[in-house]
Amino acid sequence: GYRFYKSNPEKCASCPLLENCTRSKKHQKVVSRHIWEDHKEKVRQNRLSASGKVLYKKRKEKIERSFADSKQLHGLRYCRLRGKRNVNEQVLLTAACQNMKKIATHLAKLG
Repeated sequence: GYRFYKSNPEKCASCPLLENCTRSKKHQKVVSRHIWEDHKEKVRQNRLSASGKVLYKKRKEKIERSFADSKQLHGLRYCRLRGKRNVNEQVLLTAACQNMKKIATHLAKLG
């Protein structure tokens, strides 16, 4: 998942900053960049914006609280059964229970 970009060794050989840039005997700088790096930078900029910081602070109230409830109230601290299929079943049942609780709370607020 990486792309490699190489500099022109002919241009780099005469550059005064060559020693600071690379120690390659071929006088070539190689930069690797992940193929999704552009998207990762956009997400990073969004997260570090003013609105992104506000949303990230709410994460602990919404998402992390849900995981904590799963552990504390619904027994996901330890899996009762072994095997990927059984654990997946336990997690899905726990999520279904949490969703039913959310629906019941929402309906109770409506009247």
